[in-house]
Amino acid sequence: MRSATNQLQQNERIEILDILRGFALLGIIIANTAVFSTYVFLPDKQQAALFTHPSDGVVTFLLFAFVNGKFYSLFSLLFGIGFTIILENIKNKGKNPFAFYYRRLFVLMIIGLIHLLFLWDGDILLLYALIGIVLPLFLHLPDKTLIILAVILIFSPLLFDLVKVLSDGRYNLGNPFENMAKKIDERNGITDDNYLTYLIDNKNYESIFKWCQGGAFWRYEHILSSNRIPKVLAMFLLGVVAGRNYIHARLDENKMLLKKILKWGFVIGIPSSIAFAYFNIDNFRLPKMGGLLDTLFYAISVIPLSLALTATICLTWLKPSGKILKILIPAGRMALTNYIMQTVINIFIYYGIGLGQGNKFGPSLYVPIAIIIFIIQVWYSRLWLTYFHYGPLEWIWRQLTYGRFMKIKK
Repeated sequence: MRSATNQLQQNERIEILDILRGFALLGIIIANTAVFSTYVFLPDKQQAALFTHPSDGVVTFLLFAFVNGKFYSLFSLLFGIGFTIILENIKNKGKNPFAFYYRRLFVLMIIGLIHLLFLWDGDILLLYALIGIVLPLFLHLPDKTLIILAVILIFSPLLFDLVKVLSDGRYNLGNPFENMAKKIDERNGITDDNYLTYLIDNKNYESIFKWCQGGAFWRYEHILSSNRIPKVLAMFLLGVVAGRNYIHARLDENKMLLKKILKWGFVIGIPSSIAFAYFNIDNFRLPKMGGLLDTLFYAISVIPLSLALTATICLTWLKPSGKILKILIPAGRMALTNYIMQTVINIFIYYGIGLGQGNKFGPSLYVPIAIIIFIIQVWYSRLWLTYFHYGPLEWIWRQLTYGRFMKIKK
């Protein structure tokens, strides 16, 4: 059975993984549009002045509860699964799997740096590449040990945030990045008075470039302050466990496990996600404790709910009616291209260099727009892969990883 699974992995893409990538892209664009539209930066008074305000509060609560954190966690899980597939496939070809893996990671790092410094300061690719460097260190640990480590990493932000609360923010790993970001912004003329409209008022690319210079440091200040690194590494490790047990390739055999994950993921994840949304939005009522309660409920909500959603997609795929999910496969196969294209499209819609719609409306409108963009991506991904073997960025990534020209046109 294992040899048959190995052969399947070597010769075919596992469709469920592409479906999950496509599904994750939908959640990613919905979550990221909150930043592109600049809605999350608006003070309460300005949010209340938007014409979408009457329903924005409800939508924002639902986004915090059921979207924020859940889909990047799914992407992180898929990264860990992909890591095991890559290493096994290259090893079976008699080549050095780690040399290939680190070449692939280096190229991803370069793509992430370009995205971060020249397009959007909310990039996630560089972070994945940097954390991915240490992943081989965990490869030979038993599954049980990896799961225990993942749980420890998921709850570790409680300790970091407790230190921040007790020290009134003096001991925060993100502080040096914040100081650097402020200096760069000051040099570029980005101030507290104009940052809300800077990208909208300026109608040239230079403003985006200047924003990203300081934004890169703001990004990693946020990553460190929000304890994103242990959370991502935890999902990488769970992905390694899933990948080396071939759960993605043996969904039928693992149906009972998936049902348990679905059941307990929703039982734990839904109420704790609602609590997370409440304390994230309303933690001003408990200034000190609110932040820790936010961290606690994030830890016990995001991962269970993300895993439950993953199990739901997998179990749906096993049903005859679940074949409708095939529509997501092309988008998932072009996940890198589509992720970067989401940035380009959102810049065009919300920044001054394009339509300048930032600050104009809230999630009641930007969420439907994000869904429409994703539907368009599903359509053009299918069209593109009718004529080409890979997405354009996937093609570049593969060539630079393998170090040779690869035919793209079918």
